[in-house]
Amino acid sequence: MTDQPERPETAPRDRYTHGHHESVLRSHTWRTVANSAAYLLPHLAPGLNLLDVGCGPGTITVDLARRLAPGRVTGIDAAAEIIERAAGLAFDEGVRNVAFQVGDVYALDFPDESFDIVHAHQVLQHVANPVAAMKEIRRVLKPGGVFAARDVDYGGVMVHPKLPGLLLWMTAYRDVHYWNGGDPDAGRALKAWARQAGFGDVAGSASIWCFASDAEREWWGESWAVRATESAFAAHAIEVGAADLADLQQIAAAWRQWVADPDGWFGMPHGEIIARK
Repeated sequence: MTDQPERPETAPRDRYTHGHHESVLRSHTWRTVANSAAYLLPHLAPGLNLLDVGCGPGTITVDLARRLAPGRVTGIDAAAEIIERAAGLAFDEGVRNVAFQVGDVYALDFPDESFDIVHAHQVLQHVANPVAAMKEIRRVLKPGGVFAARDVDYGGVMVHPKLPGLLLWMTAYRDVHYWNGGDPDAGRALKAWARQAGFGDVAGSASIWCFASDAEREWWGESWAVRATESAFAAHAIEVGAADLADLQQIAAAWRQWVADPDGWFGMPHGEIIARK
């Protein structure tokens, strides 16, 4: 087995497709253990130490810290400004058994066998070599420790109605994601990548995010309408030639049309793994 997953390697960029625009963080700060890591719940117990890789603004990380206290939780992310935001959240929430630091998933700044659990939510889809990242994650796990990963699979995204602008969004998004070195269909590959990385005991599962109510459509659709023209995704789409400004404006308008449609429905499937060292 080679380190490289079986997918198009269009660029070794490891660039984060979404960036950290307010519209992106609006989505990320909604995430909790209940809505984004429920598959991990049976493996949590007070006193365990956990590393949260690609922690983002820290909402899941802080939630995990509450559940694992007095165990220690560490969140890492490549973006210093997001680490500052996460640390501020922990301080404001009064959660003291969690720490945040800038880190690189390919070169974790921790000794071998440091953690009982390593958690990665929506991370491996954005790295150019997920198998290498998983090998490094395995290194810092204690024997018998749990690696928990969850990633969306854009190849299975479902939307109603099938507006032309949303179909254009999906095509452009996939092109940008591949161009940035990631894999938009990572959810289905997690188990295979973990086995390539040396995990022998890997259990797979799946779950879905669904946005259908008026409030859910407003929250999700308006977030993407703004992302389509103002976030890093928009800049990357133009740079790679996946869309021009008129296309991005059409995409934003389609998201707002979807928001206003009482029949609007959007489903995002996710692959999940629990892998033991």
